Amino acid sequence: MDERRADAPYDATDAGTSADRLREALAAHGITLPSLGVDLPSYAGALPCRQLVALGNCNLATADRLTAVLRAAARR
Repeated sequence: MDERRADAPYDATDAGTSADRLREALAAHGITLPSLGVDLPSYAGALPCRQLVALGNCNLATADRLTAVLRAAARR
């Protein structure tokens, strides 16, 4: 896993790479977030800003599955 400081600058590829890694990790647990991607409005400003990964909307079954996976991982 990439270890970065919270205030470290990111370039345009970082948000996409982060989204791809998250998509792969979720898929390993049978979870798909169809709207997962780069938050494009975070690039719209003239000033440098922190890029965002948009997690998007998901149905209740997906939210419950994600919760179960996170809880199981926390118990390890």
